[in-house]
Amino acid sequence: MRRAAPLLLAATLAAAPAAAQDRGSDRALDRTVADFRALHRAEVARAGIAGSSFYVIRDGRTIVADHIGEQDAEAHVPVDARTIYHWASITKTMTGIAIMQLRDRGLLKLDDPIIRYVPELAGVHDPFGDPGAITLRQLMSHSAGFRNGTWPWRDKPWQPFEPPGWKQLEAMIPYTEVQFKPGSRFGYSNPGIVYLGQVIERLSGEDFEVYVDKNILRPLGMQSSYFDRTPPYLLPHRAHSYYIQGGKRVPAPFDADTGVTVSNGGLNAPLPDMAKYVAFLLGDPKRGAEYDLVLKRASLEEMWRPVISAGEDFTQGRMAPTTWSGLSFFLDRTDGIRIVGHNGDQNGFRTYLSLCPDQHLGTLLAFNTETRGVENDPGNRDMPESRIALATDGLCKAVAKGGK
Repeated sequence: MRRAAPLLLAATLAAAPAAAQDRGSDRALDRTVADFRALHRAEVARAGIAGSSFYVIRDGRTIVADHIGEQDAEAHVPVDARTIYHWASITKTMTGIAIMQLRDRGLLKLDDPIIRYVPELAGVHDPFGDPGAITLRQLMSHSAGFRNGTWPWRDKPWQPFEPPGWKQLEAMIPYTEVQFKPGSRFGYSNPGIVYLGQVIERLSGEDFEVYVDKNILRPLGMQSSYFDRTPPYLLPHRAHSYYIQGGKRVPAPFDADTGVTVSNGGLNAPLPDMAKYVAFLLGDPKRGAEYDLVLKRASLEEMWRPVISAGEDFTQGRMAPTTWSGLSFFLDRTDGIRIVGHNGDQNGFRTYLSLCPDQHLGTLLAFNTETRGVENDPGNRDMPESRIALATDGLCKAVAKGGK
């Protein structure tokens, strides 16, 4: 196996707010962070991962910011706070928030049939009944019965990374079959989220990217975040991505365009911008009026209520039998601690957003190298990226234990 490039590390510990410093959990958290950093660096080096970043957000502030390795392994450009990762399926959480925004504005109801807004879907083959019974809520919770993958044709270099426009997916509708009775079980579906993206576009009259930029990114101050291809002024900070194949690290397509699947996985952002998103998700009474302009707290908490068990699908969420799907977020408990989050996996990038709302703490973890493809098997928990991501639970436990 090709040896990893020399490990480069930039670590910052920001001063925590006075109120947080007074908590008995601080000392335990510091020790746990030190242990996590050691694990993170060791796993990254051993697996040949080119670059990775890790943030801890507590009480609205970033208290840990780590950047390891290289964003471009060929040119030896180190990862830093400006490095832009592809967040892949974490985009789905923003798609869900956009749907909730439209719901709160009275433009839709979650139990509305999807064909009310995307009538073309009446043409799918549904052996379980009328496709007109499939709802927005089922799409948000991955219980609508649609397949997992969006685009099967990506085995030749001349083929697009993802379908560029709606007409390609529309042409596939007569060949699309509902795979199980809608609402009966969990089945992760990328095209299901693309259909929600169509709802957002058709009700708002704007492209998905424009709508989310206006209604989520800009209000939260995420100025360096964008969708799909990178604007030239940000290209120096765009991370390259890689796969480990046959014991060697090989490059993935650079700056790939997710096309019509943008609502499913098109977000690119540096860690400081994503920390602003996590701060919003965790909430802050002092910023309540500001955050309510994006989404009211009650609506966000509604997204974090269990809808359907996702414990038999080890490709998504926290890859555990105890995992549930809410509305565009995955839910779990570890040692009694509530965990809310989502992961992303596309084009060599692996990303994790994990929240412990009751401890007012969240973590972000990004890799620009995938060590192996994800399969529906409990063994996914033993991938280097997964071992690192699951270790962030210890931070929540340290805060919970220290606060008692």
